[in-house]
Amino acid sequence: MGFCLSVGVGAQTCDPSIEATAPASRFDINGDGTVTDRKTGLMWKQCLEGLSGIDCTGTASTTTWEVALSAAEDSTFAGYNDWRLPNIKELASIVERKCMNPAINLSVFPVSPGFAWSSTPRVNYPEKVWGIQFSGSYSQGENLGLNRTKFRYIYSGGSDKYVYSIFVRSP
Repeated sequence: MGFCLSVGVGAQTCDPSIEATAPASRFDINGDGTVTDRKTGLMWKQCLEGLSGIDCTGTASTTTWEVALSAAEDSTFAGYNDWRLPNIKELASIVERKCMNPAINLSVFPVSPGFAWSSTPRVNYPEKVWGIQFSGSYSQGENLGLNRTKFRYIYSGGSDKYVYSIFVRSP
């Protein structure tokens, strides 16, 4: 599940000389708030939790990482009951490397955060999980106790970090 204007990020720039890594042609917009990635078979929630409609309008919900994990599992969005947070490899699969601020295809995911958490914990740092910094398209670990989440995992910096959640379904 899962992201066109960005939350807490500047205007998107894309380099036309770089081949697209997540072109719009790779995704089916299903019309029910979900997007299916034809390359991976994964279904993503198109909007951050709390946002809805074609343009993903509204106010993104904020919660902790642990609550977001449970919320994904409890979600029945679009009639499906097997939502979860993506692992780091799944999350990295939707990064658009030709673009920055955010590094995601905004025609597929209309609103995107700066940082998105995955469900993948850091091996030697149990207090951290891996995520993608969509403002620069790199992965990093984040402290669980310092962040609050807007569902579709991503954060805007500062002393009060907000992390947005992105939900996904396996094929």
